[in-house]
Amino acid sequence: METLAPYFAYIAALGIAAVIPGPGIAALVGQALGGNQRASTMFLAGIALGDVTYLTVAVVGLAAIAKTFASAFIVIKFLGAAYLLYLAYKFWTSEGALTHVKRARAQSDGESFLAGYFVTLGNPKTIVFYLALLPTVLDLNNVHVTQWAILSVLTILVIFSALAPYMLLASKARTLMTQPKALKRLNRFAAAFIGGAGSLILAEATSAALRRA
Repeated sequence: METLAPYFAYIAALGIAAVIPGPGIAALVGQALGGNQRASTMFLAGIALGDVTYLTVAVVGLAAIAKTFASAFIVIKFLGAAYLLYLAYKFWTSEGALTHVKRARAQSDGESFLAGYFVTLGNPKTIVFYLALLPTVLDLNNVHVTQWAILSVLTILVIFSALAPYMLLASKARTLMTQPKALKRLNRFAAAFIGGAGSLILAEATSAALRRA
């Protein structure tokens, strides 16, 4: 990479792909609606790391690694979908009281990072971008360690820039709700977002597993 053009092309392509609504954004919005901002930020950090993981897979060896770890990725999709459905159940059955919400926040903070990571690894949109579209944007055969490091930093910056507004708007909506009934409705709205994302990933994982059977 002798010029900055490939980096700008990568930023533009990733930015467009990132802002298109999909399971990752739905899960992030649901997390922000149902939890606190720290947990949501950790969830977003997990999403970013998932993107860096796929970037690394693409740079190290697209076809060989994707084929070798295809089964593992399917398992990860199931795990991510199962966690999202579990989280949706927790929010749906929440009492809506502020004390209950605080307890739920404390329980979810430690899980949020890995949840975001697994959701990204199982996100069909992310898989399509890194394993199908990325080779049309970058010459992966000429990406070395230094370029990979730069691309990884750019990936994190682009993902946070593209998805943080979704998270902040959802968190703002959360802070405006103080009545138990309103919180209960918001929790169920969050559960619908998260459950929908989990169901989509589960359907895609099931389809992938049946194709390999």
